Amino acid sequence: MLNQRLQQKLLQKLSPQQILLMKLLQIPSMALEQRIKQEIEENPVLEIDEEYDRDNDNESDDYSDVDKDKNEDSQNDVDINDYLSDDDIPSYRLNAGNTSASDEHKEMPMTADTGFLEALLTQLDLKELPAQKRIIGTTIIGNLDEAGYLQRDLNAMIDDLAFTQGITTNLAEIEQMLKVIQSFEPAGVAARNLQECLILQLKRSDPSPSVKLAVTILDRCFDDFSKKHYDKILKRTHSEEEELRDAINEILKLNPKPGSAFSASTAGNQYVIPDFIIENKDGVLELTLNQRNMPELRLSRTYTDMLESYGENKHKKEKNDSQRDAVVFIKQKIDSARWFIEAIKQRQDTLYVTMKAIVDYQHKYFLEGDETMLRPMILKDIAERVGLDISTISRVANSKYVQTPFGTFLLKSFFSESIQNEQGEEISTREIKKILSDCIVAEEKNKPLTDEELTLILKKKGYPIARRTVAKYRELLNIPVARLRKVM
Repeated sequence: MLNQRLQQKLLQKLSPQQILLMKLLQIPSMALEQRIKQEIEENPVLEIDEEYDRDNDNESDDYSDVDKDKNEDSQNDVDINDYLSDDDIPSYRLNAGNTSASDEHKEMPMTADTGFLEALLTQLDLKELPAQKRIIGTTIIGNLDEAGYLQRDLNAMIDDLAFTQGITTNLAEIEQMLKVIQSFEPAGVAARNLQECLILQLKRSDPSPSVKLAVTILDRCFDDFSKKHYDKILKRTHSEEEELRDAINEILKLNPKPGSAFSASTAGNQYVIPDFIIENKDGVLELTLNQRNMPELRLSRTYTDMLESYGENKHKKEKNDSQRDAVVFIKQKIDSARWFIEAIKQRQDTLYVTMKAIVDYQHKYFLEGDETMLRPMILKDIAERVGLDISTISRVANSKYVQTPFGTFLLKSFFSESIQNEQGEEISTREIKKILSDCIVAEEKNKPLTDEELTLILKKKGYPIARRTVAKYRELLNIPVARLRKVM
């Protein structure tokens, strides 16, 4: 049986301009310049103001000195301020560090490093190999991850070569070429797991007694070694404690990520461009928005003149369809360029006021750099201060960096929830993590602190936290359990 009902729903639909602004808010300074170039390539009406002279030698531009009335061509009837009054995530949870399903999650863009693969391909070219084996070798290298490991299954590569290269091969031939690649520099490259990676490196070392024992440990006792069950290793290898210590020292010298060893030489090219810069000038915090390499935009005079010319002659009747289509196209592109220019300006405004609110909220911390001075702060706290939506604050905090006198930090790392100490005071969970980390750094390496012992230490310091909470914070700090921290 079919029923008809009249139902009224209140739906929220974002305009293209709102979506553009929200996406721009998420982009860090590193990627903004590329995004602007992309827009210029796609829209001929948008261009860089060549008369605008920006000195790239300055560390940053003081945002408070930016002429917000500049570029009169960008003024239109579109009010970007209205876009920020809508919350496109009505079910947003009001606690620290939340993001929404609609947020774009992108890795921080870094300088591309293709040198690692190129170095391997160069070594392959030096080998005298038949064409088929060379193709197999190239395929193996192409399947290595950035750490230098081969994650692709060898049997799957047989199918890959058949479908993509028309090559019929077998497991033995692929394994043969894999051994060739594993003989390349850096040592340990093309391993299929950590155990194989470490053994490959040791086999290139001088065959001293400690190296031989290290190979035996990794080959026969890898699970016990990874869990630091040294007593079991001593029994299985029939070795003395001093011999075991020397062998373990040999293993600790190895690189678990051989691919990263190569890129370390170009680490100077891999840097983060901060979105904000905070300077302490005689106790006064000065905040600037980093606008280095961000060009000033304007509308192309060529296209605006064309549109004006059409408007002056619109009384003429000899306009044909192609001319009308051209005018419609130009007007659409001009509107799009204006929206983009306004969205960029609104992005800068929003970033500045949000960061200013964070600096004011965490004023003591930014003066001293002491993490224990960090106040509990969630997205809602800043949203209420600046009168923007929580979703907007989330987009600003995500993937943005701030440069301070004591280091450059990811903005969202300053957001944390709170707990109460024995005095009933609200303290940041980040403060707890800092104290926990300090306790572990100061512990005796041959007798590391257990979670129970850490819980008692924190309680004595006035932080009544459950053991499971201590374990949670320790895991968030990427600190292993006591047994795995033990050093002989």
